[in-house]
Amino acid sequence: MVGFFIKKAFFDGWDNLISMVVHNLGYLLLLFAFFGVLSLVSTSALLFFIVIILGTGALAFYTAGASSASWAYARYQRPGWSDFKRGIRISWRHALLFWFLLLLVLTLVFLVIPFYLSFENIVGIILGVIIFWVTLLLIFALMYFFPLFFAMQGDRPMKTLKKSFLLVLDNPFFTLFLAVYQVINTLFSLLLAFLAPGFTGISLAGSVATKLLLFKYDYLEEHPETGRKAIPWDDLLYEEREAVGPRSLKGMIFPWKD
Repeated sequence: MVGFFIKKAFFDGWDNLISMVVHNLGYLLLLFAFFGVLSLVSTSALLFFIVIILGTGALAFYTAGASSASWAYARYQRPGWSDFKRGIRISWRHALLFWFLLLLVLTLVFLVIPFYLSFENIVGIILGVIIFWVTLLLIFALMYFFPLFFAMQGDRPMKTLKKSFLLVLDNPFFTLFLAVYQVINTLFSLLLAFLAPGFTGISLAGSVATKLLLFKYDYLEEHPETGRKAIPWDDLLYEEREAVGPRSLKGMIFPWKD
């Protein structure tokens, strides 16, 4: 499943490269505006924190729209501007929770963990380490948050968050792999100035991962007697493999040799 995930995530991104770049340009505009305003209000602590809060909110809602597009990519669709707006409209409650969770992560990383580590004693170190792992678990869960919403649009935000945590806890090794994949995705994006794969490519990887993992739960629901280590991935991913096709990186670059 891991090998097919990498292939599908890559070719879904390649097939929607122009659309991804457009969405990434939106992210870059938001970030440039955010840091530009921060530099202007850096002398006022109150305005500084207000800009961070509002900027994080803008990022959360934009991510809702971009996640709608990346979920469509994973389903072999070609979303347009109307789909982006619809994604924000139908997920605004989830975007609000995502906004809060982003602020929570920032608070834990930049304020709470350094605060406890500053104690320079065993109690501070233990508390700092515990909060670090809690923060990491939350970050892992956020990788699945919006894809789970678009897969199950009837769920309330907290129910989606709960399912995100369950997905992490039930698939720890794949989630760890996905986290490493996202780090590599980010490093590769740096080389291309975050135009590709960029934030939208990172979102697409989460969408593809979530879509493939959900096949397992659909199967277990129909076959509750099956052990979790006996999932017939080849059968479950047959249609997906057919949809992606027998493409390769070599064939993409040198199609006349494929």
